[in-house]
Amino acid sequence: MENNKGIVRFIPNTLTVGRLVLTAIFLVMVLYAPRIGEEKPSNFLLIAFILFVITGLTDIVDGKLARMYDVTSKFGRILDPLADKFLVCGAFICFAIVGQPKLDNFNITPLTMDVLRWATALIIIARELFVTILRQTAEARGINFAATISGKIKMFLQSFGIGTVMIKWAYVSRTWGDIFTAVAFSLMVILTVISGVRSVQRPRK
Repeated sequence: MENNKGIVRFIPNTLTVGRLVLTAIFLVMVLYAPRIGEEKPSNFLLIAFILFVITGLTDIVDGKLARMYDVTSKFGRILDPLADKFLVCGAFICFAIVGQPKLDNFNITPLTMDVLRWATALIIIARELFVTILRQTAEARGINFAATISGKIKMFLQSFGIGTVMIKWAYVSRTWGDIFTAVAFSLMVILTVISGVRSVQRPRK
Protein backbone atom coordinates (compact mmCIF):
# COMPACT_ATOMS: atom_id res chain seq x y z
CA MET A 1 0.00 0.00 0.00
CA GLU A 2 2.83 2.36 0.91
CA ASN A 3 4.59 1.54 -2.35
CA ASN A 4 1.45 2.40 -4.31
CA LYS A 5 1.11 5.68 -2.45
CA GLY A 6 4.73 6.42 -3.15
CA ILE A 7 4.12 5.98 -6.87
CA VAL A 8 0.91 8.02 -6.81
CA ARG A 9 2.75 10.80 -4.97
CA PHE A 10 4.63 11.70 -8.13
CA ILE A 11 1.65 11.66 -10.51
CA PRO A 12 0.12 15.08 -9.62
CA ASN A 13 3.48 16.85 -9.92
CA THR A 14 4.22 15.01 -13.17
CA LEU A 15 0.88 16.17 -14.56
CA THR A 16 1.65 19.73 -13.49
CA VAL A 17 5.01 19.68 -15.27
CA GLY A 18 3.28 18.13 -18.28
CA ARG A 19 0.75 20.98 -18.20
CA LEU A 20 3.58 23.50 -18.42
CA VAL A 21 4.95 21.69 -21.49
CA LEU A 22 1.52 21.51 -23.14
CA THR A 23 0.96 25.20 -22.36
CA ALA A 24 4.21 26.15 -24.08
CA ILE A 25 3.22 24.12 -27.17
CA PHE A 26 -0.25 25.70 -27.20
CA LEU A 27 1.16 29.24 -27.01
CA VAL A 28 3.62 28.55 -29.83
CA MET A 29 0.75 27.24 -31.96
CA VAL A 30 -1.27 30.42 -31.30
CA LEU A 31 1.67 32.57 -32.38
CA TYR A 32 2.34 30.44 -35.45
CA ALA A 33 -1.30 30.15 -36.65
CA PRO A 34 -1.38 33.47 -38.59
CA ARG A 35 1.59 32.32 -40.71
CA ILE A 36 -0.21 29.29 -42.14
CA GLY A 37 -2.02 31.18 -44.87
CA GLU A 38 -4.53 33.83 -45.76
CA GLU A 39 -7.49 31.55 -45.08
CA LYS A 40 -8.44 30.63 -41.55
CA PRO A 41 -6.24 27.72 -40.42
CA SER A 42 -9.26 25.89 -38.99
CA ASN A 43 -7.69 22.44 -38.60
CA PHE A 44 -4.55 23.85 -36.99
CA LEU A 45 -6.58 25.97 -34.57
CA LEU A 46 -8.83 23.03 -33.75
CA ILE A 47 -5.77 21.00 -32.77
CA ALA A 48 -4.58 23.91 -30.63
CA PHE A 49 -8.01 24.13 -29.00
CA ILE A 50 -8.02 20.40 -28.21
CA LEU A 51 -4.54 20.79 -26.72
CA PHE A 52 -5.85 23.64 -24.58
CA VAL A 53 -8.74 21.48 -23.34
CA ILE A 54 -6.36 18.62 -22.48
CA THR A 55 -4.14 21.08 -20.63
CA GLY A 56 -7.12 22.23 -18.58
CA LEU A 57 -8.16 18.67 -17.80
CA THR A 58 -4.72 17.86 -16.37
CA ASP A 59 -5.26 20.70 -13.91
CA ILE A 60 -8.48 19.08 -12.69
CA VAL A 61 -7.00 15.57 -12.54
CA ASP A 62 -3.80 16.41 -10.68
CA GLY A 63 -5.69 18.34 -8.00
CA LYS A 64 -8.19 15.52 -7.45
CA LEU A 65 -5.42 12.91 -7.24
CA ALA A 66 -3.42 14.98 -4.78
CA ARG A 67 -6.43 15.40 -2.48
CA MET A 68 -7.75 11.87 -2.93
CA TYR A 69 -4.47 10.21 -1.93
CA ASP A 70 -3.32 12.99 0.40
CA VAL A 71 -0.09 13.47 -1.53
CA THR A 72 0.01 17.25 -1.72
CA SER A 73 3.51 18.72 -1.71
CA LYS A 74 5.12 22.15 -1.39
CA PHE A 75 6.42 21.74 -4.93
CA GLY A 76 2.89 21.14 -6.21
CA ARG A 77 1.36 24.00 -4.21
CA ILE A 78 3.88 26.41 -5.74
CA LEU A 79 4.04 25.06 -9.30
CA ASP A 80 0.33 24.35 -9.85
CA PRO A 81 -0.91 27.97 -9.62
CA LEU A 82 2.13 29.14 -11.62
CA ALA A 83 1.18 26.71 -14.40
CA ASP A 84 -2.36 28.16 -14.44
CA LYS A 85 -1.02 31.71 -14.63
CA PHE A 86 1.41 30.76 -17.39
CA LEU A 87 -1.47 29.35 -19.44
CA VAL A 88 -3.94 32.20 -18.93
CA CYS A 89 -1.57 35.18 -19.02
CA GLY A 90 0.44 33.67 -21.87
CA ALA A 91 -2.70 33.03 -23.92
CA PHE A 92 -3.99 36.59 -23.71
CA ILE A 93 -0.54 38.05 -24.43
CA CYS A 94 -0.32 35.83 -27.52
CA PHE A 95 -3.84 36.83 -28.57
CA ALA A 96 -2.85 40.50 -28.34
CA ILE A 97 0.29 39.84 -30.39
CA VAL A 98 -1.58 38.07 -33.21
CA GLY A 99 -4.56 40.44 -33.10
CA GLN A 100 -7.26 38.11 -31.81
CA PRO A 101 -10.13 38.20 -31.28
CA LYS A 102 -11.34 40.34 -34.17
CA LEU A 103 -14.71 42.08 -33.85
CA ASP A 104 -15.07 43.22 -37.45
CA ASN A 105 -18.87 43.47 -37.29
CA PHE A 106 -18.69 46.16 -34.59
CA ASN A 107 -16.85 48.64 -36.84
CA ILE A 108 -14.19 49.20 -34.19
CA THR A 109 -10.95 50.72 -35.43
CA PRO A 110 -7.85 48.44 -35.46
CA LEU A 111 -6.09 50.74 -32.98
CA THR A 112 -9.00 50.57 -30.54
CA MET A 113 -9.07 46.77 -30.82
CA ASP A 114 -5.33 46.62 -30.12
CA VAL A 115 -5.84 48.77 -27.03
CA LEU A 116 -8.70 46.54 -25.84
CA ARG A 117 -6.69 43.34 -26.37
CA TRP A 118 -3.62 44.61 -24.55
CA ALA A 119 -5.73 46.19 -21.80
CA THR A 120 -7.41 42.81 -21.22
CA ALA A 121 -4.04 41.05 -21.04
CA LEU A 122 -2.57 43.68 -18.69
CA ILE A 123 -5.58 43.57 -16.35
CA ILE A 124 -5.29 39.79 -16.08
CA ILE A 125 -1.52 39.90 -15.56
CA ALA A 126 -1.75 42.68 -12.97
CA ARG A 127 -4.41 40.79 -11.03
CA GLU A 128 -2.43 37.55 -11.02
CA LEU A 129 0.80 39.24 -9.94
CA PHE A 130 -0.97 41.23 -7.24
CA VAL A 131 -2.82 38.23 -5.82
CA THR A 132 0.34 36.10 -5.95
CA ILE A 133 2.15 38.68 -3.80
CA LEU A 134 -0.80 38.81 -1.39
CA ARG A 135 -0.89 35.02 -1.18
CA GLN A 136 2.81 34.75 -0.40
CA THR A 137 2.56 37.49 2.24
CA ALA A 138 -0.54 35.99 3.86
CA GLU A 139 0.82 32.44 3.99
CA ALA A 140 4.10 33.71 5.42
CA ARG A 141 2.03 35.14 8.28
CA GLY A 142 0.12 31.89 8.71
CA ILE A 143 -3.09 33.18 7.10
CA ASN A 144 -5.01 30.74 4.92
CA PHE A 145 -5.26 32.06 1.37
CA ALA A 146 -7.04 29.22 -0.40
CA ALA A 147 -8.97 29.83 -3.61
CA THR A 148 -12.39 31.47 -3.22
CA ILE A 149 -15.57 31.02 -5.23
CA SER A 150 -15.01 34.31 -7.07
CA GLY A 151 -11.49 33.22 -7.92
CA LYS A 152 -12.70 29.88 -9.26
CA ILE A 153 -15.40 31.56 -11.34
CA LYS A 154 -12.79 33.98 -12.62
CA MET A 155 -10.55 31.11 -13.69
CA PHE A 156 -13.47 29.40 -15.43
CA LEU A 157 -14.39 32.56 -17.34
CA GLN A 158 -10.77 33.13 -18.35
CA SER A 159 -10.51 29.58 -19.66
CA PHE A 160 -13.89 29.97 -21.37
CA GLY A 161 -12.66 33.22 -22.92
CA ILE A 162 -9.58 31.50 -24.33
CA GLY A 163 -11.71 28.73 -25.82
CA THR A 164 -14.12 31.31 -27.25
CA VAL A 165 -11.30 33.10 -29.06
CA MET A 166 -9.98 29.85 -30.52
CA ILE A 167 -13.36 28.68 -31.82
CA LYS A 168 -14.32 32.11 -33.18
CA TRP A 169 -10.94 32.47 -34.87
CA ALA A 170 -11.30 29.09 -36.55
CA TYR A 171 -14.97 28.94 -37.49
CA VAL A 172 -17.11 32.02 -36.69
CA SER A 173 -17.14 35.35 -38.53
CA ARG A 174 -20.79 36.35 -38.08
CA THR A 175 -22.18 39.12 -35.92
CA TRP A 176 -23.44 36.77 -33.20
CA GLY A 177 -19.89 35.49 -32.78
CA ASP A 178 -18.63 39.03 -32.16
CA ILE A 179 -21.42 39.67 -29.66
CA PHE A 180 -20.80 36.39 -27.83
CA THR A 181 -17.06 37.08 -27.63
CA ALA A 182 -17.58 40.66 -26.43
CA VAL A 183 -19.94 39.49 -23.66
CA ALA A 184 -17.58 36.68 -22.61
CA PHE A 185 -14.63 39.08 -22.44
CA SER A 186 -16.63 41.70 -20.52
CA LEU A 187 -17.73 39.18 -17.88
CA MET A 188 -14.21 37.81 -17.65
CA VAL A 189 -12.65 41.24 -17.06
CA ILE A 190 -15.32 42.20 -14.51
CA LEU A 191 -14.84 38.98 -12.51
CA THR A 192 -11.07 39.33 -12.74
CA VAL A 193 -11.26 42.79 -11.16
CA ILE A 194 -13.83 41.70 -8.55
CA SER A 195 -11.78 38.69 -7.48
CA GLY A 196 -8.71 40.92 -7.20
CA VAL A 197 -10.56 43.42 -5.00
CA ARG A 198 -11.91 40.63 -2.77
CA SER A 199 -8.38 39.28 -2.39
CA VAL A 200 -7.27 42.62 -0.94
CA GLN A 201 -9.86 42.30 1.80
CA ARG A 202 -8.97 38.75 2.87
CA PRO A 203 -5.67 39.24 4.77
CA ARG A 204 -7.33 41.90 6.91
CA LYS A 205 -9.93 39.49 8.28
